[in-house]
Amino acid sequence: MDGLTVVKKVTPAAAAPPAAAVKAEDPLALDNFPLAEGIKELLRGKGIAALFPIQAHTLRSVLDGADLVGRARTGCGKTLAFVLPIVQRLLDGNQAARPEKGRPPRVIVLAPTRELAKQVHADFEHIGQAAALATACLYGGSPYQPQESALRRGLDVVVGTPGRVKDHLERGTLRLHKLQFRVLDECDEMLNMGFVDDVEKILNHGGAAAGVQTLLFSATLPSWVRDITKRFLQPGFKTVDLVGTDKMKASASVQHLVLPCHWSQRPQVVGDLVRCYGACGRTIVFCDTKRDCNELATVLGRDLRAQALHGDIPQQQREVTLKSFREAKFEVLVATDVAARGLDISGIELVVQSEPPKDPETYIHRSGRTGRAGCTGVSVTLVDRKKEGLVPLIERRAGVKFERIGAPQPQEMARIAGDRAVEAISAVDRSVVPWFRAAAAQLLASADSPEEALAMALAKVTGHSVLQARSLLTAHEEFVTLQFHSGTEIQRPGFVFSSLKRHLPDALVEEIKRMSLTADGRSAVFDVPAANVKEFLEACGRKRDAGGSADEEAGSLARA
Repeated sequence: MDGLTVVKKVTPAAAAPPAAAVKAEDPLALDNFPLAEGIKELLRGKGIAALFPIQAHTLRSVLDGADLVGRARTGCGKTLAFVLPIVQRLLDGNQAARPEKGRPPRVIVLAPTRELAKQVHADFEHIGQAAALATACLYGGSPYQPQESALRRGLDVVVGTPGRVKDHLERGTLRLHKLQFRVLDECDEMLNMGFVDDVEKILNHGGAAAGVQTLLFSATLPSWVRDITKRFLQPGFKTVDLVGTDKMKASASVQHLVLPCHWSQRPQVVGDLVRCYGACGRTIVFCDTKRDCNELATVLGRDLRAQALHGDIPQQQREVTLKSFREAKFEVLVATDVAARGLDISGIELVVQSEPPKDPETYIHRSGRTGRAGCTGVSVTLVDRKKEGLVPLIERRAGVKFERIGAPQPQEMARIAGDRAVEAISAVDRSVVPWFRAAAAQLLASADSPEEALAMALAKVTGHSVLQARSLLTAHEEFVTLQFHSGTEIQRPGFVFSSLKRHLPDALVEEIKRMSLTADGRSAVFDVPAANVKEFLEACGRKRDAGGSADEEAGSLARA
């Protein structure tokens, strides 16, 4: 075996079952909810035949006019949980008269990032067709003039980031005196990003808001968000909490993996992870710094279609990048946390975190970019030994249990490359084949069999002429991980070293790196230079009485 723990490939499910597949007795079926037929048709047009639990649990409370706090795991449909009832309320209250020009908005939605604001706006724009709503999205990094023109024409719904909304209020281009609904989406992150003052100014604008319905939606509810609810929501507000005290706060539809990897090996390992686990969809790779983001995107871009996304990239280019990623024009988005919140991009098969985040909530939101809307996904976190302590912290706080895997091994990567080469060859235009027949005949004549000749050719064209060994413990190349088995319990690494030194040359034992004991206390794993593997295994094979035996590691590795 090659030491790679293989994750079963997941076929992404549809975002929602087709209408015909939803039985009438399904309690979440659209026909069981008081939504206008026009809204239902717009939902069915997007393949949505049933509501998600957060949407079903909040709908009637919002329709009844109650202030509400909604909490659900990321990727569970929080946006439509407020879009649907608000559009229904506005549809019920619409007068037959022609909309007034220059009318102030009846709905204001605040979101922490431009990307999330644009996505919420897109949902309001789509569902709002049922009520002929005029909508606009206000965010920084874009000109004021088009936004001001939209405000002068008159709007029903404004979605925006706190900073730009505050700017329009101060400039007098936005008025909120006829507001009926205000929504804080991802409110924990909005306040955490330093928007506290801006948010409170907007919530306080116009004085008392006795007639305004306030809705807060978020994946987490830290203490300072609860303080906001006490100050700005009406007494007796409703709470819909689909997480509660359940420790599984990270998405349960995601397989959470951790891979030991030295920082110097990250670029190659990330590329191999994409080829192994993200071949059938798209991948988001998260980095902590803009510099790391740029460097990793550059390296990955040599063999994969990859682009970077972070705060230093101009807004217009960021929008182009996200549009291209949504349209699958490239497969790998290398991003800082500017992309972690709120992005709802379908088909994300794999999330890679270049190192474990210090904040478990960041892990929840990063890993939540995959496994959304009923689909499943894989999240792989690379961890250097210096940051191993963050892994149990994330497990406790995010409610996940990591499966530890080793870096993809050269043999596995060669097999994958061969499979893809076969697919590529099948697409070759047959008109060029005659020009290669002579070379093919020469190659066949030089090999022992046609299979050997073709295998050699595939190895060469896929860049696998030589297989470089790779450690399972740190992903270092030119090292091989071996496992020492003992018939008795191993109390400390010194026992292993002593046992080996009794029957192996000291020079050979001194080449051992990164010794770790397995969880069952019966084995130890360690790295040796690839050049010494044969000598080590042969020596141990002759010295079975050394206290154990050594074999190439073939399973999951226990943390030291």
